[in-house]
Amino acid sequence: MATASKSKRRQEGGDETAVRERILEAAFAAFIKSGYATASTLEIATRARVSKRELYALVGNKQEMLITCISERAKRFDVPADLPVLRDRETLEQVLASFGTKLVREISDPAVIAVFRLAIAEAVQAPEVARALNSVGREASRAALRRIMTQAQASGLLAGRPAELAEQFVGLLWRDLIVSLLLGVAERPNPREIAVRARDAAAAFLQLHPLPKEHAPE
Repeated sequence: MATASKSKRRQEGGDETAVRERILEAAFAAFIKSGYATASTLEIATRARVSKRELYALVGNKQEMLITCISERAKRFDVPADLPVLRDRETLEQVLASFGTKLVREISDPAVIAVFRLAIAEAVQAPEVARALNSVGREASRAALRRIMTQAQASGLLAGRPAELAEQFVGLLWRDLIVSLLLGVAERPNPREIAVRARDAAAAFLQLHPLPKEHAPE
């Protein structure tokens, strides 16, 4: 009897997870199609094939749906727990190139570019979209990169403020690509182009920031 009860709870939990994912997919589609301010919870519920009551119970209101949609994508930018110890500049360059590759690959995804366009389009009517994207989505990648820079600084491989170092690396990585993607005048780079871009950015960044004198070989 107890086993059957546990099995039923697991099934119900799995069903709820699937429905929740369906709601978030429907919400994202509605936001992109109709705009955040215009999209209604009824439209989202209809797309997800759920009642409004179920929608609120599993996800929340429209703003909570938006933040969850962005948060789910922001998880892609977490720095892995097994990040190699940054004992030398070669390892640092490899880590930066790897992170840069991941950053460009994820952000250049058409779905993510669509979120940026949505935030820009709704900047006046629904500024909460831009605030959520900035504080939840963009902050995830910035925080991850700051952690890398902080570790490199602690290991004596870089000098400077981690936040400023992170910004400089991102500038070298993207150049004008993000603006071109938002305007629709450039295509998403292929995997090889992304990898080359990231390697070039890592190499250029380290050229701008030579090994601090106290750690440089004599």
